[in-house]
Amino acid sequence: MPEMKLFQERKFWVITRSPRRLPPILLQCRKEIIQFNPGGVVVTQIINRLTRMIMRTINPIREGVVVTVKQQPTRESVEYVLTRGVAQIEKEEDLRRLLLEGNKGEPLRVKLGIDPSHYDLTLGHAVVLRKLCQFQQLGHKAVALVGDWTARLGDPSDRVEARKALSAEQVEAYSATYFEQFYRIVDRQQTEVRRQSEWFDDFTLGDAIKLLSHKTVARMLERDDFSKRYKSGVEIYLSEFMYPLLQGYDSVALHADVEIGGTDQTFNLFVGRELQPIFGQAPQQILTCHLIVGLDGAQKMGKSLSNYIALTAPANDMYGKLMSLPDHVMMSYFEALTDVPQAELDEFSRRMADGSLNPVVVKRRMAREIVVEFHNAAAAEEAEAAFIEQFSKGKLPADIPDYRLGEPENILNLLVDAKLASSKSEARRLVQQGGVTFFPGGTEDRSETVEDVGFTVPVLDGAILKVGKRQYVRIRK
Repeated sequence: MPEMKLFQERKFWVITRSPRRLPPILLQCRKEIIQFNPGGVVVTQIINRLTRMIMRTINPIREGVVVTVKQQPTRESVEYVLTRGVAQIEKEEDLRRLLLEGNKGEPLRVKLGIDPSHYDLTLGHAVVLRKLCQFQQLGHKAVALVGDWTARLGDPSDRVEARKALSAEQVEAYSATYFEQFYRIVDRQQTEVRRQSEWFDDFTLGDAIKLLSHKTVARMLERDDFSKRYKSGVEIYLSEFMYPLLQGYDSVALHADVEIGGTDQTFNLFVGRELQPIFGQAPQQILTCHLIVGLDGAQKMGKSLSNYIALTAPANDMYGKLMSLPDHVMMSYFEALTDVPQAELDEFSRRMADGSLNPVVVKRRMAREIVVEFHNAAAAEEAEAAFIEQFSKGKLPADIPDYRLGEPENILNLLVDAKLASSKSEARRLVQQGGVTFFPGGTEDRSETVEDVGFTVPVLDGAILKVGKRQYVRIRK
């Protein structure tokens, strides 16, 4: 069957087709056609309506006709993808050329590995998902790889204790939850979902040994965490050497053109790039993103550290937690999670440095932009108004979750059980630093700072506990 190609050339859409007769769907747009010849039709603008009409009616035109839509990216849009929030690109000029000049008419296959045990996503995960979406906006294919095979084995990498193996049923359930959140950012229609089990289920011991033969122990010890553990005498399991190779082989199986990830994945991404030529493929391009720190302003955002903001957090909660961030991390959040122009961010930094702009004003802008990104403008406006109402007037929030208390309880035990602290040691630190406030009457009129780790929380229906700046529970009998 003939192929119809639709692609942007400078400011024009050029439509070429063989045979020479145009299909009826294009004739419906004859008012927008300013020039016609047997070889093509030139239209003065990018006609989105025309494109949609073609895609909706392609089957009625002729069964088997292929329509390819290509949009020539601007240099500005390519530079944005290659620089905004980016930590490292291996062979940057090669990737820039591919994005500007094309990949022999085919979209690039941009791989992102997905750990199904991380099914409750945070704004930290959103950093790389936003970068993946930016590649899609340039017309490329996102390849989301579910690490189901390695998840069923358990991975001890980067951990004091080995990660527990998941059952196949758990992997599927967690993956479904992951993708519900994943598609809030990434375009479902431009995403190809694959699973490691497609190739590793058929892997033999011989295949595994051959794969191991492609890397040396010395090369593996170049990985930062392996090197530190080896020098300090901390054990490294042989299986840990296998995981980067398995993840690298994923790129071979997928024929990945680009792989993206956080800076903590740099070594594994390079293993894939090094394996591909051995299997007769061009080495994938590598792009890593800066990781954002959590609410503590120091460590990488993560659930285990209780310093995270959930991707699905309600707008008010998300806004409030963003406002609790230390000032020094604001710019990294702006760059990773918003599209505010860099020139404007530079101006913010300059004016805050010379004292002409209050950091609180900038932080409100940051919180508003991020809430708009993950909710909408109306929700962001309401969240900001609620925050100002609460903190400028010292009011307690209206939507405080209930905590059932049947009998008096030690403050440390209650904080952990109510998930206001991740451990007793963290609860103890919060109390000792004056971060816990008790409102026995459930109103702002009377409050007391809990200073004794032996404090017993009484069973007072409606009483409120406040932890830090934004966490509350209301005691219920």
